[in-house]
Amino acid sequence: MVSYYTLDDVETEDKLVLMRSDLNTPVDKSGNLIEKVRLEEAAVSLRDLSDAMTVIISHQGRVGRPDFIELEKHAAILGQLLNREVKYVDDIIGPKAISEIKNLKRGEVLLLDNLRLLAEENLELSMEEAANTIFVKKLYSMFDLFVLDAFPTAHRSHPSIVGFPYYIPAIAGRLIVRELKGLTRITQFEKGPYTTILGGTKVGDRIEAMTALIKNGKADKVLSTGRLGLLFLIAAGKLSQQLSDEEARYLAAARYLLDEYPSVIEMPHDLAYMDADGQRKEAEVKSVPKGVKVLDIGEKTIKRYSRIIKGSGTVFMSGPPSAFEVKGFELGTEELLLSVAKSSATSIVSGGHLSTAMQRLKISNWIDHVSTAGGALIQYLSGKPLPLFEALEYSASRIKENQYQEKVIWRQQEI
Repeated sequence: MVSYYTLDDVETEDKLVLMRSDLNTPVDKSGNLIEKVRLEEAAVSLRDLSDAMTVIISHQGRVGRPDFIELEKHAAILGQLLNREVKYVDDIIGPKAISEIKNLKRGEVLLLDNLRLLAEENLELSMEEAANTIFVKKLYSMFDLFVLDAFPTAHRSHPSIVGFPYYIPAIAGRLIVRELKGLTRITQFEKGPYTTILGGTKVGDRIEAMTALIKNGKADKVLSTGRLGLLFLIAAGKLSQQLSDEEARYLAAARYLLDEYPSVIEMPHDLAYMDADGQRKEAEVKSVPKGVKVLDIGEKTIKRYSRIIKGSGTVFMSGPPSAFEVKGFELGTEELLLSVAKSSATSIVSGGHLSTAMQRLKISNWIDHVSTAGGALIQYLSGKPLPLFEALEYSASRIKENQYQEKVIWRQQEI
């Protein structure tokens, strides 16, 4: 059980608070945010900080990808959710950001720019190394308190996660508390057989995730979909399609997993692709034309996977099976989500894209635990330690021993 302090344990009135959220959101071709689930999650803690001066830090997208954008649009939507202005500055540690932070008044909220604009934030570091980065050293001394509320990034030891607790008290935000409560309840009732459905576009993360889940007895069956499904089909010699350079790096790992766990990994039997007229076409894997854009699993695969889900004791689903945002290719994502919702299995669904799809289907209440986290949730379920939780525990121990130069007032409560 993670030992940590929360917003209920500290007085925040007139304090300068740094809050690490995860506002990372899917974007369309024009750079507009497709949904606002993670922004809504961040707003919960921000409402409880209405008597403080709050600075939010977050990343968005990955360098070189279309979703790597500034956070000005995030600030505008957060302002709408909070019904008050959320200031934005296109800076993180420079003079503009420092000036805006110092000039904040009680009740004001400021969002700094995309953290991944900083080279240091793209590194995985120990706490001591993170605390020694220019990023952390530039900011920490201005703040009284650090609120960690970025569960989807809990598995990353980036400076913005593990660096600040070295200097200032760190507590858990409302999202972290909700996730931990929900997951603690779920793990008490989970039972086998365990079925994992993995999709989306982050092939490397999925390979890492399924390896951890299988080795820790949390995946009796892995239903591969999305780009992961294509990778396994190509690795097995059943499909001839073009992989990105990044995806091709994982071919050897995919072949190893197929050899090592042949009865665990399930691959699609048929696929849906976009024809020259932009329409959905389905074909058996061996009959898929070369060079077409595969965007979904086929109906035969959906039916077979649904039967496996029906016979499961616990189902974990992460990443959409299809490019559900493309008209005509919603089928795989929607049908497998409905199968999970209708099953008697203990169900856990993770990732921002699936959260959006469930909202469209209005089935979120049918799932036992819904999380916008992907890799972090997978690591938690597989029993691997999460750097964010380690940072909270480190800070809690220092708070108990009065090792910080306290600038906050603690309420008299036991953890």
